[in-house]
Amino acid sequence: MKRLLLLLALLWSGTLAAHPLAPALLQLKEGEGGKVELLWRASILQAVGVEPRLPADCRRLDEPAVIRDERGALTARWTLDCGTGLSGKTLLVPQLDRAGINVILRIERPDGSVLKTLLDASRPDYSVPALQAAPAVFPSYLQLGVEHLLLGFDHLLFVTGLVLLVRRLRALLITVTAFTLGHSITLSLAALGFVHVDSGYTELGIALSILLLACELARPAGSPPTLLARRPALMAVAFGLLHGLGFAGALAEIGLPQAEIPLALFGFNVGIELGQLLLVTALLGLGWLWRRLPLAAERPAALARLLPVYLIGSLAAYWCLERAAAL
Repeated sequence: MKRLLLLLALLWSGTLAAHPLAPALLQLKEGEGGKVELLWRASILQAVGVEPRLPADCRRLDEPAVIRDERGALTARWTLDCGTGLSGKTLLVPQLDRAGINVILRIERPDGSVLKTLLDASRPDYSVPALQAAPAVFPSYLQLGVEHLLLGFDHLLFVTGLVLLVRRLRALLITVTAFTLGHSITLSLAALGFVHVDSGYTELGIALSILLLACELARPAGSPPTLLARRPALMAVAFGLLHGLGFAGALAEIGLPQAEIPLALFGFNVGIELGQLLLVTALLGLGWLWRRLPLAAERPAALARLLPVYLIGSLAAYWCLERAAAL
């Protein structure tokens, strides 16, 4: 019997040397104030003589709670106080070459970001990088806001319709800013979880808002002005509330840094406003060039005005049908 046990032990040790066992898991969830929740999971065979070595300034706040499951895995949890946090500190799991295993290292940062890496015999340690500086959040979300506005075709058409509707520059800037105010409200409320609207109904509503604006633009010259024409800023605020829900859907896909949500929201909103102003400037510039081309004098003014209107209206009508069918 002793010889059989010795033989099995030799075969087992040879297997360990030839093939790494299933990787262990070292997970650290870093909260505010330098507190870290640590989880260490490994098989009972791996756990012998192998455990994470933490930075010297990370002290335990409680004794590890160890649980053994039916598959022979040990799970230990405890809480650490790492002072200024994990940034710049080095985590080490020694003796991985002796144990013949790898370790999956997973770190959740206070800003919501997650770091993942694999520790092995050739690299048993990992230096935690510094958190992204808070000021960098603003320019990154500012850029995302500009890009989303300029790449969102339905929002582009709506702002183009506003430019065609409101001819005076001051009134146009007020109207575009009112649109920004409207979508900033619902974007912020939806991003913070206070408002929940099905994205299908939101997209249909956005298409309907563009269609209504196109219908207003297609009215014959000299027709009695409607409320949309008399109060364009009021209309822009109302429709902006609807478009803000669409922006929120895009922002939800991007995600918000948990530690800098207000700054990220502000940057995204400012980016959308800058994108709108860039579009308005480009459209006004194109209109100025068109009026000075010799070709423009030979074309009926109504044709130059109605051609973009019917293009906007046709696309909006198609989107309405497509999005209604999807519901």
